[in-house]
This record gives sequence, C-alpha cells and structure tokens, in this order.
Amino acid sequence: MPFPTQDVEVVRGLATRVAEFAALPVQQQKVDMWRRHNRLERVKPMILIFPEGSWREALPDSVLQCTDPFCRGYERDLRMRLYHAEILKDDNVTDGKLYSPIVIRDSGWGVGASTTRPEQATGAAHYEAVIQTEADAVKIKKPQIRVDAAETERLHQQASELIGGIMPVAKRGACHMGFAIIDALAQWRCLDQIYLDMVDRPEWLHGVLDFMTTAMLERLDALERQGGLSLNNGPEYCGSGGVGFSTELPQRDFDGKRVRAIDLWGFATTQMFSEVSPAMHDEFALTYEKRWLSRFGLNAYGCCEALHRKLDDVFKIPRLRRISMSPWVDMTVSAEKLGNRYVFSRKPNPAIVAGMAWDPDYVRRTIRDDLEKTRGCIVELILKDTHTCQNQPQRLADWVRIAKEEAETFAG
Repeated sequence: MPFPTQDVEVVRGLATRVAEFAALPVQQQKVDMWRRHNRLERVKPMILIFPEGSWREALPDSVLQCTDPFCRGYERDLRMRLYHAEILKDDNVTDGKLYSPIVIRDSGWGVGASTTRPEQATGAAHYEAVIQTEADAVKIKKPQIRVDAAETERLHQQASELIGGIMPVAKRGACHMGFAIIDALAQWRCLDQIYLDMVDRPEWLHGVLDFMTTAMLERLDALERQGGLSLNNGPEYCGSGGVGFSTELPQRDFDGKRVRAIDLWGFATTQMFSEVSPAMHDEFALTYEKRWLSRFGLNAYGCCEALHRKLDDVFKIPRLRRISMSPWVDMTVSAEKLGNRYVFSRKPNPAIVAGMAWDPDYVRRTIRDDLEKTRGCIVELILKDTHTCQNQPQRLADWVRIAKEEAETFAG
C-alpha cells in the first residue's frame, strides 16, 4: 500500500540518523563490553535506563508527525532509539536494523481477567476472581499457536517499502522468553487466594501450575517447529534488564535458520512471592520455573522480588547467568553470595526519578553505595519501572550521567 509522502520522508529521515549512530565505532565498543560482561568478565559497571512509563512524558504523542498508524509505529521506535543515543547516552547499543514481526496467532488461556479500573489512566486496577472454585480451573485452556507466514511476509514487504533500503529490515519473532505463570494465575484467582491455596489446597494448586507449565512448554515446542523464535544474543532486552550480547549463544550446532530455545536467553520471575518463604518459593515457583529454564542456553532470573533469602535455591537453576537484585534486597548478603559467578543486575529504586523532588546528590550517594557494596561483582545498574518522571525527562539523562561518572571510578 502507498504511504503518505510526508510519513515516508519523516521515517526515512529518522532512519538515516539512526543508521549514522549505529555505524559509529563506539557502538562496537559497547557490544564488546557487553559480550565480556555477559561472560562474567569485569569490564566496568554497565549502565542502562528504560523509561517505560516515562516515555509518554519524554516522547509524548504530540511529537509524532506521521499520520498513518503503520508509519507512526516505526516513527516512535526510531525516535526512541535516537532519544537513547542523543539524550540518555546510556550503554544501550544503537541498533542499525529495522524489525518487522513474525506474526504469531495465539488462542490464549481461554480465561481473561475481570478488573475494576479507576478513572485515572495510570491508576491501579482491582482484580476480581474468575477462578473462584477448584472446579473453575477447567476454564484454563492450553494456548494454541500458529505462525501466520502470509501476514508476516506482507508486513515485511511494507516495512521494506517504507524504509527504502536505508536500514536492513529483519523479521523478528518471539525473543523475550519470559515465564511468570503465578502472575497470570493471580489475575484470575487473586493473589491473596493463591497464598491461601498454598496452605489449604496445595495439591490442587500444584495441578494448576503443572498444567500451565506443560502448556507453556508445548507452546515453546510449537514456536520451535514453526520458526516463530528469533535470536536474542544482540541488543535485545534480556530478562528483567540487561541486553543479550553473547559469544555463547547461539549453540555451536545452530544451523543459521531454525532457532531453538537452547540458542536463547531464557527468563523467569515470580515477583508476587517476594515475601513468601524460601521453602514455599522453591516448591511453588522454582519447581516449575526450572522446567522452563532447562530448555534455554543461558538464563536470567528475577525482577522486583527480593531474592537475597532465596539465592541458594535460585543457584540451582540450570545455566543461570543473570540475577535481578531489586531495591529491596540486602546488598551485602547478595554481593557475598553472587560474587563474580553471576551478573549482579542491580535495580535502583525508580522512586528517585518518580518522586516530587529531584535530588542529584542523593542519587549519587545511593549509586556510590551500591557500587561500593558490590566491589568484586559483575555489576550492571538498570533503572526501570520508571512509570513517571514528573514530566521532567531531564531527570532520566541526569541519572545516567551520574551513574556513568560513578561507574568509571569503579572500573577495572
């Protein structure tokens, strides 16, 4: 389909600038550092920021110039890359490829969440239980998937036409391989009820979790068979933070065509179990997460949950490489246990940019304290879950600047 002339000019102009950034020698230098970092060489503390909810304040819709929705999507993608390169200046690598999706038709779990939402667009939703009795578990169905080759090719041709050869256009399928079945179940059963189920009806709960895990693995098998997976050993987001550059993936016997789970980074998390005992976390979370993660070549674990009391069990995950250290972990205990055997993926508290007041001196003190406590570790500082920056996006760039200045003093 023909695109509006103005839209084409906007997208191609942005693509030209992105391609220029991607070709700079500094990008390859960052790639090399990430590869060394991800194979547990201590180069320097790596610094990343993901604005997430703050994108609506840093790059509001009013900035976009395209009118066609297809063009507008690529315009936003390219502007975000430029914002990282020109303003945030973190250790993200500017990607010189444009991506079109491998279209995956997914029937879903057969059950949806019932929520009550506030008038405020960004407010918290209240979930109503739709799995109210043990018998209601039959509502949960195994997702059936199908790669839509025709639609995949149509979108690839459209993207190629739009970009006009300025950047290579690659087809990309599923590459963020996350597993968080408790998160899904909590939307249908409600979290407080799951906590009671672990005590009152553990066999029933194990049955549901086993069913969901088996369904996820069968879905993964189907993605492998149908060519729905894509490599994530490049600039792709890895786990709950970090990027995937690796010399260890894909496997040596990869044929260059059909991506398998063993060629990828895997990821699992049970954020809602932060205050659940280590024994119950192991029984009701890690038991199933290890089945999933055993399929992957390298693994990342955790997100916002505090894991310092559970690390001995977490270490049993096969081919574990990256562990999330949330704002609520005991840093001293965690650093001692991880040492230089895993990537210490530190997540500072995003409230430092989301609060009403902005205190650069406090930011510097907290970063310095984190880096001091993790001397000898393979450290990355990743500011994410930044749902607002109080309409002061300069805070994001200032955080990066301060973090990089401090990281340089701890390099080597």
